[in-house]
Amino acid sequence: MNLSGTLVFVLNTLVIVGAVASAFVAVQARKLLDSVIALAATGAFVALEFVLLQAPDVAIAEASVGAVLSTVLFVIALRKVRAEKEDEQ
Repeated sequence: MNLSGTLVFVLNTLVIVGAVASAFVAVQARKLLDSVIALAATGAFVALEFVLLQAPDVAIAEASVGAVLSTVLFVIALRKVRAEKEDEQ
């Protein structure tokens, strides 16, 4: 394996470990907002892995949907649920 092959292997390994670790944090987090942020990090790691695998079109789709759009929708939903709970009290 040459230097560039070793570097790619190390980067792939780090990105996959980051994705698995952030997915684990998303499942184990006590607060919902922490889970949403960890899920966004998972989407960002997956998008980065697609870039490393030379699939930029898939990476753009994953970054826009997996990391950005779903995070925004989850945060808006959490705010609405919290606002309704405060109105009930």
